[in-house]
Amino acid sequence: KAVVSTQSGHYGRGEEIYEKLPTRADQRDERFAMFDTFDPNGNGILSLAEVDKAIRDVLAIDELFDAKPAIMRAFQAAKACGKGRADIGDDYIEKLEFKRFLLGLRMYFEYWVAFKRIDEDDDRRISFEEFSEAEEIMKKWITNFGDLQEEFDTIDENDGGMILFI
Repeated sequence: KAVVSTQSGHYGRGEEIYEKLPTRADQRDERFAMFDTFDPNGNGILSLAEVDKAIRDVLAIDELFDAKPAIMRAFQAAKACGKGRADIGDDYIEKLEFKRFLLGLRMYFEYWVAFKRIDEDDDRRISFEEFSEAEEIMKKWITNFGDLQEEFDTIDENDGGMILFI
């Protein structure tokens, strides 16, 4: 299945977010400079706390800063991709993993925005009722959208009756 990009403005500031995240191959120097800005103590690694603070202070986009689940997922995905320096372990993002973090942040932020649009009661869970009510909008985002109950059950991997953003 393919999720249609929310870059077209589903959350209002998509273009601004994309412009502030240097993810293209020709933006390597800009990306490395951003990493250095995110790294206040200059130790060449970023903790989740440093990333979170930099998203607030450097990028200065409240919607992105408030999307904690998206930030966490992107951070976890980026640090899992590298081998990690033996002297520090795998709990940090290194400079060469930073591009993957930024790409993940874009992707998970789009997922988070879509999730929030469906989560009507803002409890960070999607019930089958909320899922059903959002069927038409999801069909705009997702190609090959199948049977509603089957789709819900596929996403609800733990059979808890709710879809969680984890």
